[in-house]
Amino acid sequence: MIELTSSMRKELSAQAQALNPVVIIGQAGVTDGVIGKVDESLEAHALIKVKFLEYKDQKQELTDEICQATDATLVRIIGNIAILFREPKEKKEDDK
Repeated sequence: MIELTSSMRKELSAQAQALNPVVIIGQAGVTDGVIGKVDESLEAHALIKVKFLEYKDQKQELTDEICQATDATLVRIIGNIAILFREPKEKKEDDK
């Protein structure tokens, strides 16, 4: 996880406004499948939204759990939507 400055958070939040949630937390909660989907989405997009339909009271704890498992950083929680960011991994020269 990286430490975001307030200006970085503001910029990432502005970029996230146009995004739709790509992962939805429902009755099953945070499962291995959810963690995998978040990881895939972060790999592809770097900045994503996660929507909580259930477990709204535990969204902070669950978001922390997701961030820990995927090495992501929480940008902000707005309502029942968490904005997550992970720096893109550098592609190695010998990965062709």
